[in-house]
Amino acid sequence: MLVDLYNRPVYNIRISLTSKCNLKCFYCHGEGFNKVDDEELSVDEIKTIVNLASSYGIKSVKLTGGEPLYRSDIVEIVYSISSIQGIKEVSLVTNGQLLKDYALKLKVAGLKRVNVSLPTLDAKKYNEITGGGNIVRVLDGIKEACGVGLNPVKINMVLLKGINENEVDDMISYSAKVGAILQIIELEPVRILPKLYDEYHEPVDALESMLLKRAKNVYFRDDMHKRKVFELDSTKVEVVHPIENSEFCANCNRLRVTYNGAFKPCLMVTGNEVETKAYLKNKDYDGLRLAFLKAVMLRKPYCIK
Repeated sequence: MLVDLYNRPVYNIRISLTSKCNLKCFYCHGEGFNKVDDEELSVDEIKTIVNLASSYGIKSVKLTGGEPLYRSDIVEIVYSISSIQGIKEVSLVTNGQLLKDYALKLKVAGLKRVNVSLPTLDAKKYNEITGGGNIVRVLDGIKEACGVGLNPVKINMVLLKGINENEVDDMISYSAKVGAILQIIELEPVRILPKLYDEYHEPVDALESMLLKRAKNVYFRDDMHKRKVFELDSTKVEVVHPIENSEFCANCNRLRVTYNGAFKPCLMVTGNEVETKAYLKNKDYDGLRLAFLKAVMLRKPYCIK
């Protein structure tokens, strides 16, 4: 298994499949990548990258976007990756608008689990936050995903001051009802205006204190940023707490791949991406391998200046 210069093992790779999306959430960080074009990685290129990563001990692959279900070849992508020896888990993050139609196909293709973005249960607020999204489609998609066994289904709730911080109890109840895990995510200052961040950022410290009082058990996910998991009587609640939290970066095990073919060492940093497109096009696998290793060595906890 690869270890970076800060003695952090790397066994998780997050691949953005497209910059396109059918929603316009105002807080979207676009995987921390500013460039937008149509030059997406092909199925074969994605498979080549994951084959390489697997040879260095990568065990899990998460597919993101944009909206990954926007790719007409998403089922083929999932099947290609899940068939690679050494890959134990393929998961996907989606806004859920198309999930009902794809859930069973993705399960059959080898997808293990899914994260669904759902900032609110209020249809009007959802439409405003997402720039026109239909919450009924998301709720139907979550129900379908749970039904076909894409478990655990996780509901991603970005906490937004003045918008949804009063909905946490409702979201916990909903997650328990459908058999999902609630993941509450602190807003990050990535690719949004400082004014918007200041207006909508809600620290999660008070939330964690509340959950601590109600939890029958609390533990840390050693495999992911030392996140706290609160086991309630009805369901589990994970809290993603990256701001003012040095442990979050110190325990990162992830390398990102942009939709147009670059290794990205850190979500929070731009300008240090390692390009791979030329190596992929020319089938220069030694060059690709060196680019991969270089990107791993460029990983640095964001809290270290």
